[in-house]
Amino acid sequence: MHDLKQLEARLQASPEAQVSLTDPDSRAMAMTGHNTGVVGYNVQTAVDTAHHLIVAHEVTNIGHDRHALAHMAEQARAATGVDYLTVVADRGYFSGDEILKCQQAGITPFVPKTMTSNSLAAGRFDKQDFIYIAKDDEYRCPAGQRLVHHVTAFEEGRKILFYWCSVCSSCPLKPQCTTGKERRVRRWEHEAVMEAMQDRIERDPEKMRVRRQTVEHPFDTIKHWTGATHFMTRGFERVRTEMSLHVLAYNLRRLMKLLGQRQLIEAIGS
Repeated sequence: MHDLKQLEARLQASPEAQVSLTDPDSRAMAMTGHNTGVVGYNVQTAVDTAHHLIVAHEVTNIGHDRHALAHMAEQARAATGVDYLTVVADRGYFSGDEILKCQQAGITPFVPKTMTSNSLAAGRFDKQDFIYIAKDDEYRCPAGQRLVHHVTAFEEGRKILFYWCSVCSSCPLKPQCTTGKERRVRRWEHEAVMEAMQDRIERDPEKMRVRRQTVEHPFDTIKHWTGATHFMTRGFERVRTEMSLHVLAYNLRRLMKLLGQRQLIEAIGS
């Protein structure tokens, strides 16, 4: 009991509300499977679409990817030395703030929106069924009514605008729309950036297939070499070194495949 009390104190003092007894730096990672999970590290990579070389990577103990997009994109741009960069990522990287940072930095993001709508899951109209009319600053609902701006609020430092109309109670589509008095639509002040990105994705759906063929290639190759085992070391410093060696080995073998050993040796020598 004394040991458990000490462990409880450590747990309460931890910012992440978790303690790893095997490796103090590791944390629980978010997994997509039901009742699955792993305590370890989160490896981020940026891979170029032309040659599948890892141009930037980072090891963190953050269990999700939502805050990694802009940082990894900036690392990739610095490593490649290009001015214009297009970054493609999966839904796990979707974050309005991160997408805005990319846009402001001159980086064009392609990140599909996460599907977390309670209305859609319940069989009701989703927010995407409401069309924003920019010139009027209003939304048009599936019934053709206009939702106007009524209230502005700040949530976690983000400016959110709320829209609704006053005829919902008599609308024949109300059961398909909302269980409340009226359907309210929230709009972030930078929502236009998200809408522009969604439009890019819809006009170029091939980008998502390219993402799967690009960033998954190095991960699968490295796992094939290592037998998909855990990291052999413990602690941030050692695990980051181990991953750097994996990346170096992968890139060298990839360059041998692309250039041949002789050209690679000559390129390194020059």
